[in-house]
Amino acid sequence: MDLWIRLVTLLIVAFILFFAAATAFAYLTLFERRLLARLQNRVGPNRAGPGGFLQPLADAVKLFFKEEIVPAQADRAVYVLAPALAMIPAVLLFAVIPFGAYLDLSFVLGEQASVVPLQFTDLNVGILFLIAVTSIGVYGITLGGWSSNNKYSMMGGIRSAAQLISYELALGLSILVAVMLTSQPATTPAGAYPSCELMWGRPAEAFSALSTCRIVESQAGWWNIFKPTGFFAFCVFWLASTAEVVRAPFDLVEAEQELVGGYNTEYSSMKFALFFMAEYMKLIAISAIGVTLFLGGWRGPGVDMLYAAGYPNLGALASLGYFLLKLVFFLFLSVWVRATLPRFKYNQLMDLGWKPLLPISLALVAITAVGAVITTQTGVLPGLFGAVR
Repeated sequence: MDLWIRLVTLLIVAFILFFAAATAFAYLTLFERRLLARLQNRVGPNRAGPGGFLQPLADAVKLFFKEEIVPAQADRAVYVLAPALAMIPAVLLFAVIPFGAYLDLSFVLGEQASVVPLQFTDLNVGILFLIAVTSIGVYGITLGGWSSNNKYSMMGGIRSAAQLISYELALGLSILVAVMLTSQPATTPAGAYPSCELMWGRPAEAFSALSTCRIVESQAGWWNIFKPTGFFAFCVFWLASTAEVVRAPFDLVEAEQELVGGYNTEYSSMKFALFFMAEYMKLIAISAIGVTLFLGGWRGPGVDMLYAAGYPNLGALASLGYFLLKLVFFLFLSVWVRATLPRFKYNQLMDLGWKPLLPISLALVAITAVGAVITTQTGVLPGLFGAVR
């Protein structure tokens, strides 16, 4: 019976997670359009519902009823499959992101299944999972550009592959710095905060530094962004992730002045909507990863105290609120940069990825490793750079 309860709970959590991600995508478009309008001294969408609140719904209805055109010379099977290949990895990224601590549903599920983490699952190699899924998202864009049999679409697809390769190294190394900083066990007294062992019912040794739950737990004291190499790793992560999700000023795969619309030039109706949806959902997911790695995840003042005082559900709401506030801050930075900076030239995009970012990220990894050895051996400021085991 307990197995069935857990299975039903898992299905409910999966449905809620997908619905929340889809809703967040819809209203991120409204958030971006209104914020861009404010930053550029315009009005923005404000007629569909109060304050433009129904604008995402109007956009969805418009795209749903648009005529769908398939180019005569397109590879039809790949052309139809490409939007789904772009969309699925964007959704999978949410699976291992901890959005909060845990709920206590003992009054509904009974004592045996009372703890429900606000995370779909926690993998011992969660960070590797995130890097792998982020990497395969480019296949949908590349195949969409190739299958359209259009020179502009093909050029956009090629650019997306080159851009991914150029920035994947710096992105992975910045994430490695966060993992190295996580190797030091949290110094908060046991039981004073919701631990991974309590939330997932596994022993402490079952959680490695690659576990997203473990990374958040290790930031119970200082967040990684406040550690010596953590701040610079955060800056590298932010630049590289912006290029990964092809956001301005790195949106060379679309570049309307050069490529008409890039990889999605020949797409319309719901296929275009899926590409659009994948881009924004990936932006939300990458921002959530940044919050998890560098900004303490769902941690914030008062969360530990609420759990220690015996109010786990209030603590869960507080932790979720902190996570969403940090996520909105990350998304605000992305929109602010789009409103401020012009699009890079293609040679500038490649130079930034290979020349400054890659050496800086390699140096950050080396400094973190050396700092961890020195602080561990000398006992001076232990945990400042992680720990050597």
